[in-house]
Amino acid sequence: MLRYLVDQADLLHSRFALSPSFELENLLRYFDGTDRHGPRTPGPAVRLRPAFEHLRRTDPAMRALLALHHPHGGADFVAPPPTRAGLQTIEDDLEVVRSVPLAVARAEIAVCLAARPAEDPDAREVLASPDVAPLLADGLRRAWDALLAADWLQLRAICERDIVYRSGLLARHGWAAALDGLHSRVRWRDGRIEVSRILDRDVVVGGRGMTFIPSVFIWPSIAAHSDDPWERAIIYPARGVAQWWGAKPAPPSAALEELIGRTRARILVALREPASTTQLARSLALPIGSAGDHLRALRRAGLLDAARSGRSVLYHRTPLGDLLAAGGG
Repeated sequence: MLRYLVDQADLLHSRFALSPSFELENLLRYFDGTDRHGPRTPGPAVRLRPAFEHLRRTDPAMRALLALHHPHGGADFVAPPPTRAGLQTIEDDLEVVRSVPLAVARAEIAVCLAARPAEDPDAREVLASPDVAPLLADGLRRAWDALLAADWLQLRAICERDIVYRSGLLARHGWAAALDGLHSRVRWRDGRIEVSRILDRDVVVGGRGMTFIPSVFIWPSIAAHSDDPWERAIIYPARGVAQWWGAKPAPPSAALEELIGRTRARILVALREPASTTQLARSLALPIGSAGDHLRALRRAGLLDAARSGRSVLYHRTPLGDLLAAGGG
C-alpha cells in the first residue's frame, strides 16, 4: 500500500488540476495494448485508431514513446504532474517535458527499457539522443494534434466538472469528504492518504501538497506519482466519463417538457454533473448561443446555479432542479 504522509501544510497546498499530457499518454497506452483502460464503446476507439496507426508507422518519436510503455508503468517525464491548479494546457505540459534534465530522462528511460527492451532501431536512436526530451515532446505534440485536439474541449469539460464537484465538497466539508468516493482504492486516514495495490512505501509529502487529477482514460484503475523530482499526485477516474464513451442521458418526460419546454428539459436532465455551455452544446447538438440562452433562463428560474473553473463557467442543478429532473427524467 502506498501511504502519503500529509500534515496541515500539505492540505493547505493540495489542489485539483488537469493533465492533458496524462490523458494523451493513457490513450496511447490503450492503443498499444499495455493498458486496457480507455474507451468502453467502439465509437471513439474506431474513430481514432487509424490516426494512431499512421503515427506509429511514420513517426520514430511515436515509436520511442511507445517503447517506454510496459505493463507496470512508464516514464513519468513524458506525462508530468500539473505545475499549477486548475486549467493546465498541453503547451504547459510540453514545456515541462522539453525542460526535463537529461539525467532525469536517462534514468527513467533505463528503468523502462529494463522492463521491456526496445526492438525498433529508430526508437532506440531517439531514446539515445542527447535531445531525447525535446524530440519526445515534439512527438507528443504531433500525437495530440492527431488524436485529442479535436475532442479536448469536451474531455476538459468532463474533468472540470469533476473538479467543481470535488472542490465544492472540499469547501463545505473538508478533505475527508472531497476524497470520499474518489476511488475504491483511495482512503483517507488521519495524517495520511492510502492508495492500495500500488507499491508498499511511505511517502513524506513535506509541505509541498498533493495534486489530484481527474482522468477520462484511467477508469477503472488509478495511478500515482510518488518519486522525486515530481509533485506527489493521484490520478483518478473523472465522474461522467460515460458521456464521452457514448452513454446518453435518459430523455426527459413529456410532463417536464410541457412544463419548461423540450430543449430546457433536455438540458436540465443532462446536467447530472456540472457542465459548461460548450459541453452542453456539443453533447446535445445545440448552437452555443442557444444553449447559453436556455442556461441563463433556467438559472433565473432557480433551477441552475453556476461556478467558475479556470476560464470556464460550469452550470449545475440546484436542489429544486434536482427534484424536477428526478421526476421528469
